[in-house]
Amino acid sequence: MRYNRLGYSGLVVSELCLGTMTFGTAPSGIFQHDLDQAGSTALVKQALDAGVNFIDTANLYSAGQSEAYLGQALRDTGVARDQVVIATKGMGPMGEGPNDSGYSRYHLLNQIDASLERLGLDHVDLYQIHGWDPNAPMEEGLRAVEDIVRSGRARYIGVSNWAAWQIAKALGIAERRGWDKFISNQALYAVTGRELERELVPMMLSEGLGLMVWSPLLGGLLSGKYQFEDGDVSGEGRRAKLDFPRADKHLAAKAVEAMRPMAERHGVTVPAIALAWLLHQPVTSSVIVGAKRQEQLAQNLAATDVELSSKELATLNEIGALEDEYPAWAIKSQDRRHGFRVSPRRKPS
Repeated sequence: MRYNRLGYSGLVVSELCLGTMTFGTAPSGIFQHDLDQAGSTALVKQALDAGVNFIDTANLYSAGQSEAYLGQALRDTGVARDQVVIATKGMGPMGEGPNDSGYSRYHLLNQIDASLERLGLDHVDLYQIHGWDPNAPMEEGLRAVEDIVRSGRARYIGVSNWAAWQIAKALGIAERRGWDKFISNQALYAVTGRELERELVPMMLSEGLGLMVWSPLLGGLLSGKYQFEDGDVSGEGRRAKLDFPRADKHLAAKAVEAMRPMAERHGVTVPAIALAWLLHQPVTSSVIVGAKRQEQLAQNLAATDVELSSKELATLNEIGALEDEYPAWAIKSQDRRHGFRVSPRRKPS
């Protein structure tokens, strides 16, 4: 297991992060996983034993059960609090009332307290705004997470599922106000799910945000366990029942076909190759891996031992490569036309 700084912060996290969306038996939006406490604790112990020091959850997962099961698992395993980095998220709907969702000050300050109670902790290491709220002023949400940090209930803050311009604006507001800035962005990224490379990746590299990858196998689409035919997916698993997240199935099928011989050469499974590709990307700080069974988690953990060759990387890069959209193609055209280097103007002596 390797470890990376999360963005430009001093926080060091394992390159794989245990995702706990599968923990719990209560419905969580469109998801239902049915993983009990014993199964959840077993996965936490397995991850910790493998060197994982980073665990991600959210108040929304299984209506709060994920946080409660994670908290119990931490107590059951006896891991020292200062040896594990716990991340959770708030923003999604936690009830039917008009103030039961969003990043209003009212909601976030209530939800961090509820999350800590379920986790049985006095603070989390990373608190993330779990999506965009069109009904609350951005500055109100940023002030709320600033106060959460100042109160000691969180050490760092992050964001998930925002556009590049929204994150850039938030960073500017925080700098102007002297508030803590986001250190991470939790976003969808995969071999054939690379839309964030257009705007988000350049922004994150420029501004020093670490990337936490969610759904690195595109909801199982890149696991190698499905059959593809005319854009349809068949086989046993969640993806065959729930078509989420949105993905190009023709590209996914092509990628799986290319990854099978790579997996054989490296002595691992197809998912390990898909995860290893992400671990080779400079923007990636940590890849969130979830599982319902220990053998699934073991297959994912094997990705840390895979060193893809330059040829293998080139093959996968080509399959999932995006076409340039404006203004990217115009910028590249200008770079080619102005290929000379201009010396900076010297200050008068």
